[in-house]
Amino acid sequence: VQLVESGGGLVQPGGSLRLSCEGSGFTFRYYVMKWYRQAPGKEREYVAGVTIDGGRKNYAESVKGRFTISRDNVRNTVYLQMNSLKVEDTAVYYCRAEGQGTNTGYWGQGTQVTVSS
Repeated sequence: VQLVESGGGLVQPGGSLRLSCEGSGFTFRYYVMKWYRQAPGKEREYVAGVTIDGGRKNYAESVKGRFTISRDNVRNTVYLQMNSLKVEDTAVYYCRAEGQGTNTGYWGQGTQVTVSS
């Protein structure tokens, strides 16, 4: 099983980034997909989630209206479009595949997002 994130980098405040996470080794379309992040010295926190068919999405209050999660079950990929980035969005971003109705799943290795002028 693999979840491989990409798309992180350095961006100025107010800028945008699009993260991708491609899954392999499991049946992607059967898993709820989520994004988490962990800033230095802080606990990992939930950012966004999408149901198996992409029909329902959920966001942390801190990113609502700025971030958009989506998925492509043909490409086995989940995306996180991040707009109007703030310095406080700086973190390592992780994707997670979670079995429906369970707390079990898989984690990616993370991708660094740095928002700085």
